[in-house]
Amino acid sequence: MTSDTTVTAAASGTWNLGDRTVHRIGFGTMRLPQTGPALMPDAVPRDREQALRVLRRAVELGVNHIDTAAFYFSPLRSANELINRALAPYADDLVIATKVGPARGPDGHWTEHARTPAELRAQVEENLRQLGRDHLDLVNLRILGTDSIAERFGALAELRQAGLIRRLGLSNIHAHQLAEALTIAPVTCVQNPYGIGASPAQDELLRLCGEQGIAFVPFYAIAGDGRQGGAGGTEPAQVRAVAEARGISTARVRLAWTLHRGPHVLAIPGTGDVAHLEDNLAAGAVRLTPEELALLDRAHTG
Repeated sequence: MTSDTTVTAAASGTWNLGDRTVHRIGFGTMRLPQTGPALMPDAVPRDREQALRVLRRAVELGVNHIDTAAFYFSPLRSANELINRALAPYADDLVIATKVGPARGPDGHWTEHARTPAELRAQVEENLRQLGRDHLDLVNLRILGTDSIAERFGALAELRQAGLIRRLGLSNIHAHQLAEALTIAPVTCVQNPYGIGASPAQDELLRLCGEQGIAFVPFYAIAGDGRQGGAGGTEPAQVRAVAEARGISTARVRLAWTLHRGPHVLAIPGTGDVAHLEDNLAAGAVRLTPEELALLDRAHTG
């Protein structure tokens, strides 16, 4: 598959994040600070130079949408600091999206979500400091639960008015929370777990976003139920069949199917390995046939 290494992010096409045009395959940095499962207090830090190479290679290959968070860190490594070191000064076309809400202490253990305006502003300012910026391109409010998000999203809308944030998004939300947010400020994207096997509720959110011109940004599109632990377990027979027939990885099949769900769908697969990065980007050039899509849809609906 050596020819695949020349496939760039441009093969996936483009969509708009607000007033910024990005390639539909971006890069998620959750896996970058460590080897093995992410977000673990005792994670093994990734080799620093390897992490920097992956980020630089991603941008070389046309990635202009990078997803990060201040809580993406392991002992000795921080995704934001790695981005700053590898990519600053930042290219004009690069959109760096971060998220606020979840919080981890210095020891890596989870603490209470930020819920007050003061707590959310502190998280925004921490992202600004780590990334070395005076504004954030895009901030996603990450949610747990089904309660009202008006106060939290309103606090971020105020920071947008103040110029600290350019665009706002939502993460891990339900349809009624999207409707609530839209009464407060424009929503640039919705970032939810999605891929083959996702729930009907996630299918509905993807559809709602498409109707309203909002980017839908799936996470765990490759990992599925493996979540922060990464891909694992047995792939559905349909996914394996398409991968074997084409001579490509099952990860590439999963990403290609996800991108076929709508022109507004943006993928942010993450990895700490250059070869995996290049394989993921090659998914943007995969045009699934109607027969392949029907087969994979059966895997999706079970």
